[in-house]
Amino acid sequence: MKYQVTCTVKHSTYERITSLGCTANGVAVRFSEEEGIRRIRSGDEFFVDRPAGHVVKVVIAEREGREYLKTEPDGERPDNLLALPHCKEQPKPTPPAPAFVPAGSHGFFL
Repeated sequence: MKYQVTCTVKHSTYERITSLGCTANGVAVRFSEEEGIRRIRSGDEFFVDRPAGHVVKVVIAEREGREYLKTEPDGERPDNLLALPHCKEQPKPTPPAPAFVPAGSHGFFL
């Protein structure tokens, strides 16, 4: 599957991506960096669409024994992933309302 990366979440201290906000077939999804790496290894593709239709592929890189995600070199500054906007917080799912069971339905009749 192909995913367009539209936003990122960066580590609070280090200039490092911790998750990717993507769209695929009109559906928004979010992946941790580890999940993105796993998906690229399994054949999925991630890309950043820069201004004027310049598409840059997201690849796996390694530094000091740690894998991370970056875009292929394209001579653009700042880095394509780091320049993306911060992903808005995902809404938390609303728990279902408790079911109301009338007292007479418990089977205790006098």
